Amino acid sequence: MAWVFAYQSSEVDWCEDNYQHYDTVAEFYNTVSNVSFFIFSPIMMYLLHPYARERTRAVHLVWLMMMAIGVFSAYYHMTLSYMGQLLDELSILWVLAIGYTLWFPRRLFPAFIRSSCSDPRIHRLALVTVAWWALAISCWLSDRFLCSFWKRIHFCYLHSFWHILISVASAHGSALFAYFDAQSEIPEAKPELRYWPENRWNLGMPYLSVREGSTQRKQC
Repeated sequence: MAWVFAYQSSEVDWCEDNYQHYDTVAEFYNTVSNVSFFIFSPIMMYLLHPYARERTRAVHLVWLMMMAIGVFSAYYHMTLSYMGQLLDELSILWVLAIGYTLWFPRRLFPAFIRSSCSDPRIHRLALVTVAWWALAISCWLSDRFLCSFWKRIHFCYLHSFWHILISVASAHGSALFAYFDAQSEIPEAKPELRYWPENRWNLGMPYLSVREGSTQRKQC
């Protein structure tokens, strides 16, 4: 089983040239770009803490696991090992599973989809979230399947951009799902979308402002 920990035992090798900066780091920029997970995760845990306190503190598990993704992804790109790839992919699946568990609507899914929302700020957040995700996925796909083109122009760092963009997209997505969840499960808390550090211009990190301790939490 020792082979699964060996350098370059993974069958997937990304576009960035290997061992260009250090003998022990296979993909330098793909490794260091994972710092974005450790920047955005604590910020979002802090911003969403009032919502988590009213709803469930399990909300913080999403961002704890996002930091785990940062650890495992950095290990994977540093070694390109099979074990690193496995840990990276499993941690992503754990984040998706936790998000599904937290935010899947308690009522019927089609009815949830038809829920109306007249707040233009929520409409804008939904569009921005989709845009961030589309941009992030475009970088991932382009690095994976158009590597020869990027090598010709000496720009092999799109997977690094994927790490940063997916962190931003996840922050926007979690705020959006948290809003709809709060509207459905704790409407008495008067959830309101806000932005940090500047709320007036709808710029920055989105989060949910709630009226804390307004009523007793709903039980399943």
